[in-house]
Amino acid sequence: MRTLTTRKWKTLFIALAALNIIGIITVFLLISLPVKDEPISEKLVQNDDIEFQVHANREDLNLLIAQYLEKEGFTGIINYEVLLTDEVELFGTVKMFGREVELKLTFEPIAQKNGDLVLVQKTISLGQMGLPVSYVMNFINKQFKTPDWVTIQPNQKQIYVSLQNMKLKSDIKVKAKKFDLENDDISFILSVPSL
Repeated sequence: MRTLTTRKWKTLFIALAALNIIGIITVFLLISLPVKDEPISEKLVQNDDIEFQVHANREDLNLLIAQYLEKEGFTGIINYEVLLTDEVELFGTVKMFGREVELKLTFEPIAQKNGDLVLVQKTISLGQMGLPVSYVMNFINKQFKTPDWVTIQPNQKQIYVSLQNMKLKSDIKVKAKKFDLENDDISFILSVPSL
């Protein structure tokens, strides 16, 4: 009788040990198998930029322009500043004939369909001298350090501001949507590259 009971215990012990080994192997296999990802909807995978419309006012843009000019060093050799009022105003001083001469130009900003800005020259004053607009703008083009994305066009009496070529962090692109300074109604589209 003793051998029968011992055999039962041995059989039960071997069966229990086998179940434990199978359980351990199963857990190990489940842990080591890769996790299946949920399929991503095609609508979520896009290579297009993500666009946000941003509204601004003259006061905030004046601060931004001043900080940008100072940070990028565009106010170095010839001091100038850009101020947004009911129009775009460029103030500066230039050295002519051994003395400092005050300079002021005003422009009407026109938002282009591609998101760039054209600043059409309205008035110009260089001290008390009455010089042709194209001459003064050509002089400014040669003497003033401007960003690469700003092109002074003396013959057209305008400045082309290619906002889309402005270098910003994270490859963000800027497009002017509306630039109505008289009504302080300014809006931009920020294009953020999709990941």
